[in-house]
Amino acid sequence: MTETLATTPPELTERASRLRLAITRTARRMRQEAGSELGPASVSALATIDRAGPLTAGELARVERIQRPTVSRLLARLEEEGLVTRAADPDDGRCSIVTTTPTGTALLKRLRGRKNAYLAQRMRKLSDDDVIALERAAEILERVLEEDAA
Repeated sequence: MTETLATTPPELTERASRLRLAITRTARRMRQEAGSELGPASVSALATIDRAGPLTAGELARVERIQRPTVSRLLARLEEEGLVTRAADPDDGRCSIVTTTPTGTALLKRLRGRKNAYLAQRMRKLSDDDVIALERAAEILERVLEEDAA
């Protein structure tokens, strides 16, 4: 990691810093607009279970890149809220399989809808060229994230 930072041109580091800040602020603003009583980690875990589930707690920890104790706390909260269910893993009695409930899926749909509406409202104020540039940026970010996951 140190070698990469040492060989990165200062201009690229500055651009990366600006991009990081813009992504962070945009994500925070969309979370605020969504208005969920759940924290970001809980929403992220719920979305992962909904998208990639059913999952074991270990699989969720790996995908979310968080520790098992943290996953256990998140799952307890999500289950308490009625957003996920746990069932015994038929292959391993020590584990449980987690799935989203209809209530959890509906919550995600509402949150995503609010976030999409917020972003679409802001994008309506942009020029066509800017919207196309954002679309291209989204494609690039998706590719970067896919490379990171591999």
